[in-house]
Amino acid sequence: MGKVFTSDEVEKYGTEGWLSPLDVLTQEEVTDCRKRLENWESDRGGALPAHERSSGHILFPWIDSLMRNDKILDAVEDLIGPDILCWNSVFWIKEASSPSYVGWHQDLEYWGLSSSEVVSIWIALSDASEDAGCMSVIPGSHRDIIPHSETYAENNLLSRGQELQIDLARQTTVSMPLKAGQVSFHNVRTAHGSGPNTTSDRRIGLSFHYMPTNTEQTLSDWDTAALVRGEDVHHNFEHCPQPTADLEPDAVEFHQRAANAMREIIYMGAHSDQRTL
Repeated sequence: MGKVFTSDEVEKYGTEGWLSPLDVLTQEEVTDCRKRLENWESDRGGALPAHERSSGHILFPWIDSLMRNDKILDAVEDLIGPDILCWNSVFWIKEASSPSYVGWHQDLEYWGLSSSEVVSIWIALSDASEDAGCMSVIPGSHRDIIPHSETYAENNLLSRGQELQIDLARQTTVSMPLKAGQVSFHNVRTAHGSGPNTTSDRRIGLSFHYMPTNTEQTLSDWDTAALVRGEDVHHNFEHCPQPTADLEPDAVEFHQRAANAMREIIYMGAHSDQRTL
């Protein structure tokens, strides 16, 4: 029995590569987070620029606090152990009645991280129903590496429009709808994607990507991560500063350096030694 998940749930995660949902935030906490995000968007003219959708935990204490939420970290510890780094945070926003979607992909194929134990969590800051374009996964897909194509499709929210080169009709897919305040968990190699938002409200999600401290960055000489629990005796990533106020000058400067490094990593060439399911 773990701190959050049962032994059966941890076994399911190992076998299928996902767990969902977990109740984490109260309605009051969700409302506060959404208000803070939308105030930030308003300050930026209505939408966040691309580089600010990522690594917001470096810029804002409220995002840093979500990243360090005890219940989330207890759950992550059940899955990967007590020494935990958070590599990144990303806002995933689909406007109401939006054609935007996320192509089917495996994160590990373009993040450059050496560990297949990385856990991606997705916090719903608004309801993420199937109609709103919730995330879906292919259970067990984390056991294989699947070829990807780079489509650069207009409405694909991924940086290079990544899409798996498989026949989805022959795969078993599972939807992971979330109520606002709930969280899903999936392995960094679990194939996942999401459809468009056909509802009258925005679909707002925030992902964090947690990894064991022995993880290395294979595509760059420099990368950053936040130590969120335990000890880091490996020092493979520079620890990012923990903000005490919004948009502190030193934090903004560090965030820009992190954004530049992330851009270089994400736009590296795709792997060539991939195997199909």
